[in-house]
Amino acid sequence: MRTIAKSIVILAATAAACMAQQWEFGGTGGAGFLNNVSVTAPIAAATAGFQTGASFGAYFGQNLYPHFSGEVHYGFLMSDLKLASGGNTVTFSGVSHVVHYDLVYHTNRPSRTQFFAAVGGGMKVFDGTGREQAYQPLSQYGYFTKTQTFKPMGDFGAGIRYTLTPHLSLRIEFRDYITSFPTEVLTPAPGTKYGSLLHDLVPMVGIGYQY
Repeated sequence: MRTIAKSIVILAATAAACMAQQWEFGGTGGAGFLNNVSVTAPIAAATAGFQTGASFGAYFGQNLYPHFSGEVHYGFLMSDLKLASGGNTVTFSGVSHVVHYDLVYHTNRPSRTQFFAAVGGGMKVFDGTGREQAYQPLSQYGYFTKTQTFKPMGDFGAGIRYTLTPHLSLRIEFRDYITSFPTEVLTPAPGTKYGSLLHDLVPMVGIGYQY
């Protein structure tokens, strides 16, 4: 009899936990700010990098525990490539895509205002979309190419989630997408060397729906 009673309690607790699981999906918008890397060349100093551009994204998550949840994210970032030296700047159209999974820690769920921090990893796709030219200014430092390359990516984030209604919430967050520099899209000229680490700092605002 005690065994049956224990089993009923365990099943009831499991069912309650399953009912407490909450799913969430939403969309985000913001802007990406990328650092420049140094270009070491025998001629003169230069920098290589990306211009600031808009970003759009979507996410889907599951809240399994009071303070932890998991989220899958996709982001589309508009970021033209650039080379700069001696006051001259050359650009080349480009976009990028990010796909990543995050482990999210957040303050207690019943509170209307939550603070959260996220860490995860995934992939970033750099895509050069401009028109290649036979002659390119500043080609002594590098070449823009109309190609695509995939880079492993780590990401860190933090933000605030504010409950608007029982099913809608507002998110304000900041992300740092970290990859190696995509030298397949912006290729160093012979005899030059590029810095290796690229940070894409993305503040964004989003709306989420919970069910």
